[in-house]
Amino acid sequence: MATIITISQSVGANRIVPTVAIPHPTGDPSMEREDEEKLRMKMVERAVNALSQPVTEVTVF
Repeated sequence: MATIITISQSVGANRIVPTVAIPHPTGDPSMEREDEEKLRMKMVERAVNALSQPVTEVTVF
């Protein structure tokens, strides 16, 4: 999971899951609590799914 995708690409990460922002990579404090929890769960599910996918090159999910 990465906020700045280009840095992850430049260091050779093979799976990249974009996040929200540098100060709050896996959340958004301006959202209502329930909506933010849904956002976090969606991001974690995306990351777990990325781990289960075969990749041969840098892939952004």
